[in-house]
Amino acid sequence: MTDPAATFQSLILEARRRFEAGGIADPATDARILVMSLLGLGQTDLVLRGDQPVDGALLPVVEQGIARRLAREPVHRILGQRDFYGLALMLSPGTLEPRPDTEVLVDAVLPHLRHVVAAKGSASIVDLGTGTGAIALALLAECPGARAVGVDISTDALATAVRNAERHGLAQRFAARESIWFENLPGKFDLIVSNPPYIRSDVVLTLDPEVQNFDPAAALDGGKDGLEAYLAIAEQASAHLQKGGLIGLEIGWDQREDVTQIFERKGFSLVEWRKDFGGNDRVLVFASRDR
Repeated sequence: MTDPAATFQSLILEARRRFEAGGIADPATDARILVMSLLGLGQTDLVLRGDQPVDGALLPVVEQGIARRLAREPVHRILGQRDFYGLALMLSPGTLEPRPDTEVLVDAVLPHLRHVVAAKGSASIVDLGTGTGAIALALLAECPGARAVGVDISTDALATAVRNAERHGLAQRFAARESIWFENLPGKFDLIVSNPPYIRSDVVLTLDPEVQNFDPAAALDGGKDGLEAYLAIAEQASAHLQKGGLIGLEIGWDQREDVTQIFERKGFSLVEWRKDFGGNDRVLVFASRDR
């Protein structure tokens, strides 16, 4: 139990100690983010008020948060939101928790999107497997001339994406559609983006509890070889890509050659690839050969 005479600083230290004892991978960071967020503290508050006592009514809230983290629930799941490309995005059971490495995909396709808007006055995006709406909403926030459709098979994810769009004033340029990839999606787009499930089914069973138990399996499991989603997207992409359009994809660290071959067989050329913050291949950008 937390100390009834606890200060802001001592609560963070206690959480860190318990996380270390519980085998949490990064106890110091998790303790700081969790406790400060639950108490509504900023970094300046911690400096100025770190030695002040905490309102006793808040102690059970912190205790519950610590207990949930010790049960391996991720910090941002406990808090109910995570920042992505400067947007605070709400999470729900049907959404993947957006990771910083996915921001590399936004960085890669944003110049193209801006170029299309400059040339045509507008641009259209489809985000396949949108989840929280992270990729689409980040692009809309950075490019006011763009509109996006977020596609997902999860009604929970789609509802969360819509709430995130509303939260950030992007709802008028964002539409949600329930579909298996392009199945219920008419029309063509200037940009197709996706962070699809790409983990091999046998590997999903070995993931950390934070991922395996809290991220939706449908957003993780890419089938026996991890490539099922890429095959499905490549099969139909030509019919949904505007002339001169691009496809931006997140991939697993060892999938660059396999995914490139899949799209090359369907008439696309790899025009760019980028590594993530850990130095692993993470993003591929394709264009149609007849662009």
